[in-house]
Order: sequence, then structure tokens, then C-alpha cells
Amino acid sequence: MTASITSLNDNYRVLMTANTLLTALIPLVADLSRELPEAERYRRLLQALRQLLPCDAVALLKLDGDVLIPLAVEGLSADTLGRRFKLDEHPRLQALLAQRGPTRFATDCEMPDPYDGLVDGHRGHLPVHDCLGCPLYVQDQPWGLLTLDSLDPASFGRVDLDNLQAFASLAAATVMASERINALLQRAEDQHQLAEAYKQAAVQQRPRELIGQSAVHKRLAAEIALVGNSELSVLISGETGVGKELVAEALHAASPRAAKPLISLNCAALPDNLVESELFGHVRGAFTGAHNERRGKFELADGGSLFLDEIGELPLAAQAKLLRVLQSGQLQRVGADQEQRVNVRVLAASNRDLAEEVRAGRFRADLYHRLSVYPLKVPALRERGRDVLLLAGYFLEENRARLGLRSLRLTAEAQASLLAYNWPGNVRELEHLIGRAALKALAGCSERPRILSIDSAHLDLPTSQPAAAPATQSAAEPHSELPLRDALDAYQKQLISQALNRHQNKWAAAARELGIDRANLIRLAKRLGLEK
Repeated sequence: MTASITSLNDNYRVLMTANTLLTALIPLVADLSRELPEAERYRRLLQALRQLLPCDAVALLKLDGDVLIPLAVEGLSADTLGRRFKLDEHPRLQALLAQRGPTRFATDCEMPDPYDGLVDGHRGHLPVHDCLGCPLYVQDQPWGLLTLDSLDPASFGRVDLDNLQAFASLAAATVMASERINALLQRAEDQHQLAEAYKQAAVQQRPRELIGQSAVHKRLAAEIALVGNSELSVLISGETGVGKELVAEALHAASPRAAKPLISLNCAALPDNLVESELFGHVRGAFTGAHNERRGKFELADGGSLFLDEIGELPLAAQAKLLRVLQSGQLQRVGADQEQRVNVRVLAASNRDLAEEVRAGRFRADLYHRLSVYPLKVPALRERGRDVLLLAGYFLEENRARLGLRSLRLTAEAQASLLAYNWPGNVRELEHLIGRAALKALAGCSERPRILSIDSAHLDLPTSQPAAAPATQSAAEPHSELPLRDALDAYQKQLISQALNRHQNKWAAAARELGIDRANLIRLAKRLGLEK
């Protein structure tokens, strides 16, 4: 009798497991035939995985060379999307990719977990205690990873790894469908073979990445894709520190010239008597100290692109000679009699208002119009909303590796401080701030910690300077009379209220906009006095 009951219980568990698996997989199968935005497709994928295997956090990461890039996360800190996990620095991720099937790590595994301290909604130094992952293969090639993490050491003790393997197979099909749809859309928009140019550029050097998900950042990326594949001269404008050089690199990478060099020159750093030599080169004996022939930047960039940073600093005499090269494609080295032809696309940048410089007589009008065939404005960091957390994640991962730490994270208060700050120095200021704060946090530890947290005190940001509000929102008055914690609570309360109003009190939609798990948003709202 007992054996029969045990058998019935086993059969019941099998049926329930199969039912759970079907419940999770059926919506994903239906999604394969639907045209969904990539972010939404991956969000549904991770939600289905958490339904199948309940846990604190899941992530989808794509393999790019020797780096894993998070494409979607659930239950992890918002800055995780900005991190780039180098395989040689993360042995657990290496171990997951080394196996064809799922891998569960022992709770006493000594290998550091890349998500230690990053599980969202939990205060303090909480490391991951149970870790499970599975590689994804697309057309029999490793594409990336699915990872599941829990703070409970016993979460995955009774997990059926075959279910995860089945889910991984469907996840790979989801990834393939998304990539094929994107490829078709790209082909329809652009018949030029940019993919091959990207591959050739990647062989030479992994390009720096433009990171962001805000609407203004997406518009910038769309403009880069549009004009990048042309031969038009581009004038990149924007405040100091917004990343104009990265935009120039992206324009070059998106062009048919990507396989050729991109040569950069900071015009502000050139003495007036060496400007022409740097741009056009010189022959031996052209001037005192010219002991050998030297090619200029235009010759070095022949067939490729030339990026002239801070072009507003060029002397007027050099501007006239630069204009001639742009018009005719011919240059003459200093001291030479012969002219030579070059084929160069010029990308220029300035943090000055060059139109105003023209009106003031400090910049040639004809050169300005030649350079600004396509003007491109790079948005300030304060206009990019939650992109600051993605960029912070990127810099946190860089500093974690540089300092030899297992995990480097931002507290919730530190994240709120970053979102509330006005960023007059833009991305460069953020980069330096994260590096400085990491050193301060480490200096305050008596011994090297496993998980190092950066809080708002380490950031040491002014509390009296309000953040610039998006155009669709009214800026909050600064709570300079409140303690820092109370001011941050008031700011978070305002952000949550505005998101709920925009989505007619739909908590799931508000959570997606704010980049936080729905359950964590509800808990935070209750703590702040916003009842569901």
C-alpha cells in the first residue's frame, strides 16, 4: 500500500512538473511568430524562466568575443545592464560556457559569483548562495548564457536540470527569431554590407561601446546609423565630457571605411607653429628641427576617416588650408613642391557654438558650412535619465577588475544620488566619480572585503543641486533643508508617483520604466508611504 502511494506521489510530481514546463513554454512558442521589440521578447523570456524555476534573479547574457554582455535582467541591480563581464575575470561564467548543458554550483563553491551584492531589493552585503546556469547555442555555436541566482542556498536543490535544458533550447530559438527579425529589418533599411565592415574593424580592435537605453540615446544611435554609412562630413557638438570621440568612432565603424584607419587629432593641443605639419606633414629641412620627412594626419587617414577634435581652436590660417584640402582632396606637405591627393572623410567636434564663432569672426564661415553638412548633437548626461546607472555599471566593472575585487556595487541610496545629480561634467565626470568613490570605499575597510559597497557618502555629491527634469516632467524642488536620506526618499517617491500616473497605476508597467522588479517596487512604495 505504501509503495502504491509513493508511486502515485511520484507520478503526481511528474505531471505537475510537466504542467509547469508547458505553462512556461507555450507563451514563448507563440511569441516566436510575433514581431516584438527585442527588449520585450527577452523580458518575456526571463519572466517565463522565473515562473518555471522560481529564484531571486535571472539574466540573459550574449557572448561577444571574450566578453559577456547583459541583454536583459530580472531581479538584479539596474546597473548590471551596463557591466561587461570579461571571461578571464569571472571563472563561474567560464565554467558555464565550458559545459554544453546546465551547471549548478555547489553552495560551498570557492569561485566568486559575478552577481554578489547585485541582487535587487536586498540591503547589505548579501552574496549569491545558489547559482545555476546554462549556455545557449545558436546554429551549434555558443551564443551566450542564461543564469539563475538565489540568496537561499537550497533554492535549486530539487531542480530538474532537464527542464532547464529544454527551456534553454527554446530560449535559443527565441534568440534566433529575434536576431533574424532584426537582420531582416536592417536589410530593408540598409542594403549596404555594414556587417562585413564591422567584422573587419573588430578584428583590428574591439571598439569602445556607446551604452544607453534612453530615448535620446536611441535617437543618437539611429542618427549614427543613418549618417555613418554616408560620405558626408559630420560636425559633432556637445558639452565637454559627453563622449564626442566615442560618437566619431561609432560613425567610422558604421561606414564603408571601417576597415581603414580612424586617425584622431586634438586641435586644442597643437602649438600654432606645428598645426600645418601635424595636418599635412612636412619634408626634410622645411623648418628648424625638421630632420626627416613626416606624413601628416591626412595622409595617415587616407582611405579612412580623420577626427578633428576641438576644431574651433584651429588658427584662421590653418582653417584656410584645411578648407582647400576638403574642397579639392589635394594637400601639400610643408616645404614640398608637389601636391598629392588623399581620400579622407572628416569628422569634426567642438564644445563651442561654431555658428557663434563664425559671427564673431573667429571661425571661417565657408569651413563651418563644409564641416557641418550633417550636424550631430550629443545629449548631455542629465538628459539621459536612467542611462546614468548603466554607465555607472560599466565603470563599476572596470574598477572592480582594476582593484582586484570580487564584487563592487552601488547601494540604493547611491543609485538615487546618481539619478538626482545634474552632471555638469557629463560621462567623464561620472567615470572619475566612480573611480574615486571606489577608492574611498576601499580605504574605509580594515581588510579587503568580498563585496565592496559604494554608498552616497563615498560619492560625496552636492545635495543642493537639483537634477534637470525630462521635458515631459516638472523638476522637483531640491529638499536642501532635509537630511540626505529624507531628501532621497522624497525624490524616489516623486519618481514612482510620476511613473504610476503615466501608466494609470499599473505597477508592472511602472516597474519596467523604472528598471526595478515589480515586487521590489511595491515594497519600496510601501516604505515610502505609497500604498498599492
